[in-house]
Amino acid sequence: MKRILVALVLVLSFARFGGAADAKDDLQPIFNGKDLSGWKVPADNKWWKVVDGVLVGENDEAMKGSMLYTEKSYGDLIVEADVRWSGEIDSGFMIRKPEIQMQIGISRSLKKDMTGSFYCHGGYPQPGQAKNAQKLIKEGDWNTMRLQAVGPRYTVWLNGEKVVEYEDPAFPNPGPIGLQIHPKLKMKVEFRNIKVKAL
Repeated sequence: MKRILVALVLVLSFARFGGAADAKDDLQPIFNGKDLSGWKVPADNKWWKVVDGVLVGENDEAMKGSMLYTEKSYGDLIVEADVRWSGEIDSGFMIRKPEIQMQIGISRSLKKDMTGSFYCHGGYPQPGQAKNAQKLIKEGDWNTMRLQAVGPRYTVWLNGEKVVEYEDPAFPNPGPIGLQIHPKLKMKVEFRNIKVKAL
């Protein structure tokens, strides 16, 4: 009986840390819904604010853009958030050092929506591009985005559906989690329920 219980625990652990999209119970909030505690706020902050429990990032054509980083660094992790946007935005989650970005919105270089895809090495490598994301995006409504990084393996879920599995050894070091506001672009992006688990 003891061996059976141990085997069951191992199976459940594999399912959880292997990337099950519904393994949410042990993720911890990194945004408190009240202020920017736990985040490195830019000294001349014009971009980031908290409104009714939502982290709001805004920019206009004259602004230089901004990154909002967590104070804590992570290596292997799962990060998840509800994200809402409309129109032509360019945002994303940054993780690791050197940075690798999971895109949200329109690529400035490709002029098309690359939500869920990875931007790295100065472009969007084909294996890291999201599949069927356009069918899953709810523009103007909340979208649940989930990113898992384990060693060189990166997996993305969009609204519960896996859209990317990508492997790249070029981003090995822990780094803060970053949220992006792209420069010289009028845009607004909102985040809530931002949670993380270090693996």
